[in-house]
Amino acid sequence: MKPTRFVLHTPRSTQEALELLGKLPNARALAGGQSLMPMLNMRLAAPDHLVDLNRIDGLSYVREDGGVVAFGAMTRQRDIEFSELVTARLPLMQEAILHVGHRQTRNRGTIGGSLCHLDPSAELPTVAVAMDAGVEVGSATARRSLGASEFMQGFMTTALRENEILLEIRIKPWAPGHGWCFLEFARRHGDFAVVSAAAMLELDRRRRINRVALTLGGVGPTPIRLAEAEQALIGSANDEATSNLVASHAGQCEALDDPAYPSWFRQRLARNLLPRAVKSAFARATQH
Repeated sequence: MKPTRFVLHTPRSTQEALELLGKLPNARALAGGQSLMPMLNMRLAAPDHLVDLNRIDGLSYVREDGGVVAFGAMTRQRDIEFSELVTARLPLMQEAILHVGHRQTRNRGTIGGSLCHLDPSAELPTVAVAMDAGVEVGSATARRSLGASEFMQGFMTTALRENEILLEIRIKPWAPGHGWCFLEFARRHGDFAVVSAAAMLELDRRRRINRVALTLGGVGPTPIRLAEAEQALIGSANDEATSNLVASHAGQCEALDDPAYPSWFRQRLARNLLPRAVKSAFARATQH
């Protein structure tokens, strides 16, 4: 199939792009296009105007400022993959990015596009929720700051208004020496994940958990933080009781249901993947 007719706009500044989105009817912003272009071709999306963000300077960067790592929304996934700053300060993201599609798609796909498209199976939204990321969104006249969980409102639905775009993603790194792990199950490497699991933890001198973040992707319409499980794990050691507790909480999450992957199958994957991720995070934390 081919897309319906649309007018392509190529602004050279963020302000120009925002003004176009504010005045054009039925307009969509185009970032990397790895999700939007197939949707256009299958006519799942039919905008009258496309506002291409690819020629705008200043929306692509990875930098640390005041102890926070900031990403411009147009930063390519490939740049994140090879960023020394990300590898050193955000190892969970660096591990997760290797599961995002293939090298060819990472060359074009952007962090902002992934968060805005908000596919339940996408890896970067899961990382954003796991690390309590913050985002800045803006229109031609105003800026807003939101937490990742507040930004992600439902199935492929964000808090973005029609005249806004995502501008920046900010993540505060965990302390050196923490443990992390990102795992996912997919039919083939590079395919959409059926279920993914992210675990981060810090240990005290007794090698017991004093801080933990547990997140599941692909289970619900948006990434799921297991807050009750996190609270229950404080003070836990790397033992069978901890694994059983994690598995129990993971399996209780309400899961998406479809003919290919029914809810019981996603719950089974969650019960399997998340304890494995916690064990791996423990192992990495105890290496320090």
